[in-house]
Amino acid sequence: MASVYDTLVERGFIEQCTHEAEVRELLEKEKVTFYIGFDATADSLTAGHFLTVMAMMHMQQAGHRPIALLGGGTTMIGDPSMRSDMRQMMTREQIDYNAMRFKEQLSQFISFDDDKAILANNADWLLNLNYVEFLREVGIHFSVNQMLTAECYKSRMEKGLTFFEFNYMLMQSYDFLELNRRYGCTMQMGGNDQWNNILGGVDLIRRKEKKPAFGLTFKLLTTSDGKKMGKTQKGAVWLDPAKTSPYEFYQYWRNIEDVKVEECLGLLTFLPMDEVRRLGALEGAEINKAKEVLAYEITKIVHGEEEANKAQTAARALFVSGGAAGSVPTKTYPAADLEKGIDIVTLLVDTKLAPTRSEGRRLVQQGGVTVNDVKVPAFDSVFGSKDFNDDGAFMVKKGKKGFYQIKAD
Repeated sequence: MASVYDTLVERGFIEQCTHEAEVRELLEKEKVTFYIGFDATADSLTAGHFLTVMAMMHMQQAGHRPIALLGGGTTMIGDPSMRSDMRQMMTREQIDYNAMRFKEQLSQFISFDDDKAILANNADWLLNLNYVEFLREVGIHFSVNQMLTAECYKSRMEKGLTFFEFNYMLMQSYDFLELNRRYGCTMQMGGNDQWNNILGGVDLIRRKEKKPAFGLTFKLLTTSDGKKMGKTQKGAVWLDPAKTSPYEFYQYWRNIEDVKVEECLGLLTFLPMDEVRRLGALEGAEINKAKEVLAYEITKIVHGEEEANKAQTAARALFVSGGAAGSVPTKTYPAADLEKGIDIVTLLVDTKLAPTRSEGRRLVQQGGVTVNDVKVPAFDSVFGSKDFNDDGAFMVKKGKKGFYQIKAD
């Protein structure tokens, strides 16, 4: 019988694994309790989190039990991994609220019924620790020299690593130990930037409990030049529809780089791998068909089939007419203002298609702005109700990827 490990390998998830042969056999023959941690640094999960959520879904579908660990305690410190400066400190109230929102979102993807999964919060054991006892129980098992070779700390040494952050690896390792004792958790999973933290927990359990423990890391979503995927000019791509609308979410995936299409189809959809490879092999203009499938499938998982259909219809409508675009981002103005007309630079800034007026003028002068698919001739051009299509709106476009519908209140 094939193991879910083979599925994760085939779909491109796995980057590093401790004790690979044992992990493969374990996942094939036993029901494993594993955990993934989510530090509550914002009030919504992001596109970056979504990859690990997909891995959790594959694991649960294969009969294994996920623990989604909310970082109510570790968020008080902040993970120094892949950061050049210390994370902004947050209040307990902010962290608790964010953790609650994570719980709501994770419940859309993971079934917590009938003990199929566990939702835990490390605030339950970290916030009331006796520091001296913690050092005696956990700290003695960590070599400072070895910790300083970890990439998450090495990258911070030039600018200065605080002792405050230096505790993070110990705390995350202690999480694994605590979950092992409470729930029989034997495996930690996470992004590849967590490798050293995961190794710390694996080693701690093996030393203290004399039990097997395992770690596994996933590929990080990055662009072809190595930048984290899931960011736009406006900021992160959120799973919360109030922060990133289903249409904007769809458009993000519809417009990713050609070279990333097959990878994202494997990681972020449940399409069979034969279909993933077929779509990934498309070339030229045909690759846009694969991007449409990718955007639709991801949006369907995150926001539901109805919203995915609306987003796809709206996106297609933009290339045909201004009609049937109900899910397109929309900016409204008083009817009187639109009767007088509003200059294009103001429209660009108000819709955030341009961050500043000077950038708006530059975009127009370079020929990168259209209204109703007609190039705007000058930065002082004025548009209003006279430009409405049959549906009572006109469309402002920046290049091929930025769209806004303008309507009257």
